[in-house]
Amino acid sequence: MRSFVVLAEDLHFGRAAGRLGIAQPHLSRRIRDLEKDLGAVLFERTQRRVALTRAGTALLARARRILEDLRRAGDETRAIAEGKSGRLRIGFIHSATYGTLPELLRLFSSDHPQVGLDLAEMTMAEQAAALAAGDIDVGILRPVAGVEGLCFETIRREHFLLAVPADMAFCTGSTVSLRDLATTPMIGFPRLSSPLFHARITGALDRAGVTPVIVQEATQIHTVVGLVSAGLGVALVPEVAARLGVKGVRFLVISDGPEPVEVCIGTRRGETSPAVLAFARAGAQLGGGPAGETPPAPA
Repeated sequence: MRSFVVLAEDLHFGRAAGRLGIAQPHLSRRIRDLEKDLGAVLFERTQRRVALTRAGTALLARARRILEDLRRAGDETRAIAEGKSGRLRIGFIHSATYGTLPELLRLFSSDHPQVGLDLAEMTMAEQAAALAAGDIDVGILRPVAGVEGLCFETIRREHFLLAVPADMAFCTGSTVSLRDLATTPMIGFPRLSSPLFHARITGALDRAGVTPVIVQEATQIHTVVGLVSAGLGVALVPEVAARLGVKGVRFLVISDGPEPVEVCIGTRRGETSPAVLAFARAGAQLGGGPAGETPPAPA
């Protein structure tokens, strides 16, 4: 088809063959084969001139559209193969919206503007199930234990802070020890629905010799901070909580706080999708962030 278009433009077998980088007899065979396949004569040939027939003129416009469609199809196919095009289904935890998610989306989209993004807020358990079922391509979550076939790459670590009601006469400084919480009402994370937070916090309190006075539990970070704002008690929360903008809450650095918790990119093990791998690489570039390797100044 390309040989036909080039010859139709030049109307000279020698020049057209030169543009195509083939021998003139080879071009002649291509045109004869095309005419045979179509069942129509496309060129009038004499010793002095080559001209399009009515059939050839009718084919020319369509042939150009066909070649353009093929070029675009090739570009699109290569873009998808390189992770530059297509769609990416992303699950994310609520707390990721306060820094990690928007930063990651900006970083990824700057290099992959043609990749469409379908975003869905999900709990960690929901993301793990959706990843395993193939309902999402990638997750932004914390590591989930006991799920086969998934892998988690840490992109950030968040230290714990102590959230305190702003009007509570608890601590006049900016740093607190877990031992100071021995008799203080606390809001905790449930063991079943928030096993990671529960384990880290409980482990730290055990090491400090503190038996917490739990007056309420909640699964979501923003709910816990809201309960602190209401004056129900204090809470150990990942430092991203300081970005939630909840009024009436102070955040204190903990001198002997729990081990940091991770924010991860979750994918299926053995993932080969170029777009997913590119998204994971963008996550690896984030580093630091709202939760770096050192605690932030208290709010």
